[in-house]
Amino acid sequence: MVEPVLPRYLTTAEVADYLRLKPRKVYDLVRQGQIPCTRATGKLLFPRHAIDLWLMNHLEGDQSSATEPLEVMAGSQDPLLDWAMRESGCGLASLCLGSGDGIQRLMAGKAMVVGAHLLDGAGRYNVPSELGLGGMRDLVVVHWARRTQGLMLAPGNPLGLEGLGDLARPGLRIGRRPEGAGAHRLLGWLLERQGIEMEQLDMLEHPATSEDDLALAVAQGRADVGLGVEAAARRQGLHFLPLHQESFDLLLRRRSYFSDALQRLFAFARGERLRDQAESLGGYEVSRIGTIRFNA
Repeated sequence: MVEPVLPRYLTTAEVADYLRLKPRKVYDLVRQGQIPCTRATGKLLFPRHAIDLWLMNHLEGDQSSATEPLEVMAGSQDPLLDWAMRESGCGLASLCLGSGDGIQRLMAGKAMVVGAHLLDGAGRYNVPSELGLGGMRDLVVVHWARRTQGLMLAPGNPLGLEGLGDLARPGLRIGRRPEGAGAHRLLGWLLERQGIEMEQLDMLEHPATSEDDLALAVAQGRADVGLGVEAAARRQGLHFLPLHQESFDLLLRRRSYFSDALQRLFAFARGERLRDQAESLGGYEVSRIGTIRFNA
């Protein structure tokens, strides 16, 4: 017998049946703020992925994240996420020094959530086993957005760059991100597909710690070009050559998903204001924001 496919959002009756509880007990859990739900036109709806996480978080003997990590957003910087953190009032502090640095902080309990866009050799994004997180039995990966990565250039593209192959041009000053950053890994992957060795390029000595810093280096003339997101290029009025669509995700421990800070952020992310801001910034596709991509 084939089991029915449950909808993305469950009604009170459906979630009661799913949890094998009486509807009255579900209403009690809602009133006590103990079960994730949302209200649409006055009707209670329960995101199925959040219910699954809630169940996993209450497993007997699951003490893998008994100590709540610091309320810090680490990893890769994202302009839309920065804005959403401020506007939602979630209270998370930001310490974004690249995806690789963020993963180390997550494992050490020094960050609650990590922004990441790390590509593996097969072209997949944020695969836990490829990030050294295969042993984290309470890891959750939440999708944030698809972003457009490309070459950020001075206004009007005065050097006439037409694509990635032009980066090997002698004397071209190329801004870069730290080696553990997702943009640096993407650059290496794209260059390899073009048959270009990164050692051939004239990289700036000091890496930019964020997308915005890299865009600013190009805008101020300290770099001729850099690989970054469209939103950062637009904010500095730069010319932009799109090259690649990537997945930007949030990595966190299961218990942290239900923290006040992240619930506030995710609730804000479902609203119209975020979609309007994503369109205004440019280079974002946010139709699946908040979707659970991995639940250990």
